[in-house]
Amino acid sequence: MTRDEITQRLAELVAEASDGDIPAERARDAGVPLSVLGLTSLSRMRLIDAVESEFGVELDLGERDWTMLDDLGALADHLEHR
Repeated sequence: MTRDEITQRLAELVAEASDGDIPAERARDAGVPLSVLGLTSLSRMRLIDAVESEFGVELDLGERDWTMLDDLGALADHLEHR
């Protein structure tokens, strides 16, 4: 997958995890942290589960600083280079 494809899929996962409160287009194009867009703690946990399932990775929150989970671009970069 290209970085753009990863970013698009992540934006779709944000929309799903937030029950549509944050549309994919907004998540992808906003340029602000997902928390500013209204991503809740519950939605963040759903997003983590979805990313792990979709991309076959394990995001161990105790192992790293996962502030990238609030930044769609940083998360896409991480997934592109794994």
